[in-house]
Amino acid sequence: MENETIQILELFGGIGSPRCALRNLNIPTKAIDYVEINEKAVRSYNSMFREELAYKTQTVVGWNLKPDILIHGSPCQDMSIAGHQGKATGEGRINRGKGSDEGSGTRSSLMWETIHIIENMGEWRPRYVIWENVKNVKSKYMRPNFDRYMVEMERLGYTNNFEVLDAREFGLPQARERVFTVSVLNGEKFEFDDLIRTPMRNLQEFLEDDASVPDVYDVTQPSVLACIGEKGIRRATVIKECTYTITTRQDRTPAQVIDRGDGRYRYLTERECWRLMGYTDEDFDRAKAVQERNGKYYKALYDQAGNSIAVPIFESIFRKIILHEVA
Repeated sequence: MENETIQILELFGGIGSPRCALRNLNIPTKAIDYVEINEKAVRSYNSMFREELAYKTQTVVGWNLKPDILIHGSPCQDMSIAGHQGKATGEGRINRGKGSDEGSGTRSSLMWETIHIIENMGEWRPRYVIWENVKNVKSKYMRPNFDRYMVEMERLGYTNNFEVLDAREFGLPQARERVFTVSVLNGEKFEFDDLIRTPMRNLQEFLEDDASVPDVYDVTQPSVLACIGEKGIRRATVIKECTYTITTRQDRTPAQVIDRGDGRYRYLTERECWRLMGYTDEDFDRAKAVQERNGKYYKALYDQAGNSIAVPIFESIFRKIILHEVA
């Protein structure tokens, strides 16, 4: 696939993590379609890639809608332990999410729409299909649907393999473990062992100058201040060498905070969260320019970072399947 324009199809595309990875690797790319229901995420995506999205008169004669790579990261909320039902603590807590059963109507059940899309392509198939989701898809409650996905992909002619990849193994100082499933059409099983991994970088490279961070990011809620250093569900951890998983909300427990000294603590800024997902400051600035502040923060930007996929992991996968670079 080297030295050719790679055509991608992004389903549940978010803010375009795989497209950013391909751009960073200087791989010629054509995004033949991008599907995302969140209007604010679409707004950020369009701003980030605005030069490539300018309208051009085109003919439908010979139109090619056949992607080389299909990427989907169906919504994780109903497969995540964070999506638990019932009480937060004590008897009655389920803490396993609603699941992804086909026809259940959950957001995570949209994974089956990817199967239908590939089926509807007819005899033609993308060469690679990449699916990312939370580690909990391998739990005993979610594993049947995960296994069924594998069977369905095999039926469509794919050889599958999956691995839990941690963003810390790809340079980001963020403990973020996600399951990546790579399906190869009529090919050998994708091996994760020889992916290029890079040492975790220093957290300070990703943080803004503390003196320049406005006081609006200071922790002021008594409920959060009271649980700094505590353990359990209601806790606020002081960030040291790396962060925990970036979530869509920074200002509620369990929380992670930065010690500003003199008894003051602050939350990660929106920009820091984007950096910790592997996005550039230019990516962030373009997205911020088309979003509005909601209360103290640009909540849409927190949401988009927390729901995204670590860009350097995609870079490593694309290095292998497109540039044939391995460790």
